[in-house]
Amino acid sequence: MLIDSHCHLEYEGLVDDQAAVLDRARAAGVKGFLNISTRQREWANVIATAEREHDVWASVGIHPHEADQHADLGEGALLDAAAHPRVIAIGETGLDYYYDKSDRDVQQALFRTHIAASRRTGLPIIIHTRNAEDDTARILADELAKGHFPALIHCFTASAQFARTVLDLGLTISISGIVTFKNAKDLQGIVATIPANRLLVETDSPFLAPVPHRGRTCEPAFTADTARFVANLRGVSIEQLAQGTTRNFFTLFSKAKPA
Repeated sequence: MLIDSHCHLEYEGLVDDQAAVLDRARAAGVKGFLNISTRQREWANVIATAEREHDVWASVGIHPHEADQHADLGEGALLDAAAHPRVIAIGETGLDYYYDKSDRDVQQALFRTHIAASRRTGLPIIIHTRNAEDDTARILADELAKGHFPALIHCFTASAQFARTVLDLGLTISISGIVTFKNAKDLQGIVATIPANRLLVETDSPFLAPVPHRGRTCEPAFTADTARFVANLRGVSIEQLAQGTTRNFFTLFSKAKPA
């Protein structure tokens, strides 16, 4: 049994054929899905899918690209949405200095708002970080000093130093299909050394289809391809990798219950 710990089932390419997308994933051995929101207007649909599908859970959050449009979002909105029984995570949120689609100060402030909601609810915060390692690490350390909150770096593509930093802070790391790319040698080396109890796998579908599906719309079914690749990197069987990452998922996202 595998869990796709990060997918966007309401996005174009998946939502138009959502039932079949989920059926294909289940047939590939993917038995759980965390459906991620990136803007407030998505929350209702993300939650509705989790209500309808027994093996889908929801997150509520604002992607850093959308920060400028949600600059006045308060902690209360996140807390209210997170009270729903199918919402098991806060995010995705974080910092993206690669595209800089939102003001960096606004991104940072909203990131801290999400962290506060994570701390209040106990729900893990799902973090997107790109070209923002120093500020992400600084904010995490600063906020953890104020009180514990569970956290995950999703779609990890950062440096080995950043991996060590976030692992030392107690975070979990999730790996997407990027690890299968030919130019991902540095990432492959990092993935081979992540502690077994801190590792998850994801698709970030409909983006980032792994080898051998490059060029296609990514689907949650492709979690299996990424998991096989990661298992080979780490010198374990796919069964061991699946068992371990599934256990890690339910440990981190403790509000979720196996379907």
